[in-house]
Amino acid sequence: MNVKLIRMWSGEDVLADIVAEDEDFITITNPIVAVPAGQGQVGFAPWSPLLPSKGLEIKVVKTYIVFITETQEQMVNNYRDMFSVIQTPGDKKLII
Repeated sequence: MNVKLIRMWSGEDVLADIVAEDEDFITITNPIVAVPAGQGQVGFAPWSPLLPSKGLEIKVVKTYIVFITETQEQMVNNYRDMFSVIQTPGDKKLII
């Protein structure tokens, strides 16, 4: 997964898996938007709740994007937990 934070011109912070990119478009899957959840917490909601299913590829015109960057590791881990078919232990310490 190539999970990135995408700031849109509309002000939305979108987390998505970038699967392709060319001069004019990026292609993403499973886009979610960060929403304030109170007391300094952040929740997630579908970027477009009317999309038909997970895994759908969406082409986004680059002129609507302010920037694309890495995000906090915890956000990436949460995203992977939501959309990965394989569950990983993350950064939890294991006693061996």
